[in-house]
Amino acid sequence: MKQYLKPQSLFLIALGLIALSALGVLLYSTPEGLGLSDDSIGYIAGARSILSGQGYREAWLASNGPVTHFPPGFSSLLALIGLSGLDPLRGARFLNALLFGANAFLLGIIGWRMTRSQIAGVVLALLFTVNASLFNTHAVAMSEPLYIFFSLAAFLTFSKYYGVQELAPASGSKLPDSTWLISTGVLTALTYLTRYAGLALLATFLVALILLHDTWKQKLISAGIFLASFMPLVLAWSLRNKLVADNATNRTLVYHPLSAENIETGIYNLSAFFIPVETWRREVTKDPNVFIGFLSLITLALLIWVVYKGLKKFFQPASGRPEVLSFTNALYVFGYLASIISSMMLFDASTKFKLRILSPVYVALLILLVLFGTWLWSKRTFLWRGLVVIATLFIFVFSFYDISSVVKKLHKSGQGYASFQWYDSKAMDFLSELPEGIRIYTNQPGPVYLYTNRPGYVLPDLIDPVTGLPRGGYEEGVIELQQDVLSGNAVLALFKFGAEDEDVQSIYTQLADGLYLAHDTHGDTIYTANP
Repeated sequence: MKQYLKPQSLFLIALGLIALSALGVLLYSTPEGLGLSDDSIGYIAGARSILSGQGYREAWLASNGPVTHFPPGFSSLLALIGLSGLDPLRGARFLNALLFGANAFLLGIIGWRMTRSQIAGVVLALLFTVNASLFNTHAVAMSEPLYIFFSLAAFLTFSKYYGVQELAPASGSKLPDSTWLISTGVLTALTYLTRYAGLALLATFLVALILLHDTWKQKLISAGIFLASFMPLVLAWSLRNKLVADNATNRTLVYHPLSAENIETGIYNLSAFFIPVETWRREVTKDPNVFIGFLSLITLALLIWVVYKGLKKFFQPASGRPEVLSFTNALYVFGYLASIISSMMLFDASTKFKLRILSPVYVALLILLVLFGTWLWSKRTFLWRGLVVIATLFIFVFSFYDISSVVKKLHKSGQGYASFQWYDSKAMDFLSELPEGIRIYTNQPGPVYLYTNRPGYVLPDLIDPVTGLPRGGYEEGVIELQQDVLSGNAVLALFKFGAEDEDVQSIYTQLADGLYLAHDTHGDTIYTANP
């Protein structure tokens, strides 16, 4: 008698194949390594510092101070991989490829548990895999893929906690086994140790526990268990920062409103997620008010839904509990955005609405999109089911078209500091040949560290990019830098000289005043003492 695989086994095999395909495509797309930014180099340098036994330090800077601005999760995992002998620069590529596949797999499980439909799970995993914005997020050496992984795992354990509760005997205030809730607390702490935005996930689960439990005893006890599971790792990291750097997260409370440029960046990146074809995107965003209206409608509908579901359960405990995965993801969208906007306005003016910052919201929106499609399918009418099929095919076709162009582009050359413009830079060759011990003052300490293996000295600046406030001692810093260069003990390396805005360019001109131009290629200039 023939033996057939059970539907669940086929489903898991399908998710496994999707995950392996995602992993393979990302590796194929990054033959020269992941894209690199300033933050990428910070993570990689931090991992190398851990491997060298010096602890988590700013190895890309001459100051080599302890890192507190970036939490240690991503760098620590790169350092763990580095124990095999693989440099963190290369290890990041394999880690993010694994995470791309793992995140697709977890989303498939979430889609299945949320809708009780294996087809919905497969569709969600595929939507994630062919989404160009989320693919680009994983193709850069940043912490977001790991953050998304821990977040998805936390959503799953949280839903398992309520699944256990539903199976527990109904006994008023009795709580079920809290193993899954403890796991959620630990995973939430790991998201925080990967990105400080993990506080939004903490708030999401705390609000959900208050709204979804029936009695106040259940609400308070479960919240206490969750916090007790979350706090140890977070307190340990905060204590370390206080001891080595006298600050918890290198953030200062200073108000600075959102800039128009930042808002425009956010609108562009959101349009790239919602509209996969570039020519369509240009047409739609010619009048940004149309797209803003579209986003407002989605936000309002989602807000009404999550408020209605949450408050109904809170004020009518006997009513049915909303499906946990979809409800917490909808709640998380607002918690995460509130966290990011408050950080931009109160703690870090340098944070922008870039793709990587918005990527966790994209994942939650894909989850809710599949929920909406499943709800329409449940109407069991030809019209609604036909609409779901057409919309799904439409999204897949144009998403595949979009990601195909992205894969081709990435495969041709590295992105950011991994591009040929940096690793073939004549200026980098010049700096690499300097005698050992010569200090390098530069506006690009990250790539200088990456390609010369030398730490850089930051330039004096008028404005602190984090607080948005004027810096003190600028004039003194300029004099000290020029004296150091003129003494023959240092050089000044300015990349993209002449390409910056007027304010930045005036600073560069002032710094270079009176110094000897020893090298100039494609706007990359290096100044030394007079020969």
